[in-house]
Amino acid sequence: MDKGKKFKDMSADDFKKYGHELIDWASEYLDNIEKYKVLPDIKPGEIKSGLPEHPNFTGEDFNKIINDFEKIIIPGITHWNHPGFMAYFNSTSSVPGILGELLIATLNVNGMLWKTSPSASELEEVTTNWLREMLGLPEYMWGIIYDTASVSSLHAIACAREKLGFDIREKGLAGNNLPKLRLYCSEHAHSSIEKGAITLGIGREGVKKIGCDSEFRIIPELLRTVIRKDKEDGVMPFCVVATIGTTSTTSIDPIRAIGEICKEENLWLHVDSAHAGTAAIVPEMKYILDGIEYADSIVVNPHKWMFVPVDCSILYVKESEILKRAFSLNPEYLKTKVDAEVTNYNDYGVQLGRRFRSLKLWFVIKYFGAEGLAGIIRSNIETANKFKQLVQQDSDFELMAPVPFSTICFRYKPTGYLGDLNELNSNLMEEINKTGKILLSHTKLNGNFVIRLVVSGIRTEEKHVLEAWKIIKSVIK
Repeated sequence: MDKGKKFKDMSADDFKKYGHELIDWASEYLDNIEKYKVLPDIKPGEIKSGLPEHPNFTGEDFNKIINDFEKIIIPGITHWNHPGFMAYFNSTSSVPGILGELLIATLNVNGMLWKTSPSASELEEVTTNWLREMLGLPEYMWGIIYDTASVSSLHAIACAREKLGFDIREKGLAGNNLPKLRLYCSEHAHSSIEKGAITLGIGREGVKKIGCDSEFRIIPELLRTVIRKDKEDGVMPFCVVATIGTTSTTSIDPIRAIGEICKEENLWLHVDSAHAGTAAIVPEMKYILDGIEYADSIVVNPHKWMFVPVDCSILYVKESEILKRAFSLNPEYLKTKVDAEVTNYNDYGVQLGRRFRSLKLWFVIKYFGAEGLAGIIRSNIETANKFKQLVQQDSDFELMAPVPFSTICFRYKPTGYLGDLNELNSNLMEEINKTGKILLSHTKLNGNFVIRLVVSGIRTEEKHVLEAWKIIKSVIK
């Protein structure tokens, strides 16, 4: 590196040069992503061993940095953008979203106050309203963008706690001599609900998991019975979390029936629709939100099934003032003359600094439009159903859960097999993933090891699930 430049930023000419080079690299990567193994074939510590133990004292040539990225970092990447990535809930980034992310980093604004970046604040208002309209949520729902659903749900639970009116934000839980608080959720709810309860002082014992029916949905009458029993025992119910698209099976809890119970018992209803909520953009999928008018808060993640780069999670709340009351602080250095006229988003959560996440969301919505996004999601669902049919048509395989969206839970159950089916399927999944062509994940349902195949990637087509089925069959042989 030129010694005359080492105490300055990269020059505009070099920025253009390397910027073009990296855009070309990104374009080539996305266009030819299938040449990579989905899951890297490396051992723990292998990437770290290829990196220097100590930071460099002098700056390096940018060509070397790019070279090290390709030779050291890329070999350890699990390719979430790969059409064969069918594990967990896939989060693929679209090109408009990637370009939006580039501008977010370029502008590097902190949208903590309206004044610190008016566009960031007002675009957040607009894009959350746009998505609310696209989903068909009630108009009174107010949205805010956080990073992930774990943080969104944490804030929703904090709202539920704040609504109790015990001045917990000032005195804390210990200073109020409160009875034990209770939150209810499905036995198939995401682990972030428990983590939120831990963080907020509710504790794991304060979370009651409600049993589910044969389709892995909360049983409303069981919920009602448990709530009433807790009240008799001196426990204070305060929140119910229902899920649209549970983590293991994407089951849909009966929101309307649960909402009626919450209304009767005056409990906060939070709906976790982080993965599957965006499916409501598809007109014929609007039914998944039946009963959503009972919800006090809802979380939807555009970074999961709306092709916005990680991270981007939106929490909608019925009463934004409760969220503000739970977290707002007003130190002198944050006061401005327009505070009464604007939304200062730092008042509505734990974090002060806030990335300009709405910009990439805006890029994605504007580029695809509601119709385009609905078309991609619809295609994912139709493609998943092709795989579902293949499972159902093969007597050696068994469908283990309903398929309301695009997640198929299945297992291998060969005719006459008397061995351990859990071990058989665990080994099968490991062998499938070793091929590097696809990546599947698993769960356990009623004690059974179940393989999950998820179709929610923007680049995943019917040919890819047909290839996945061939791979599965070839591994068995």
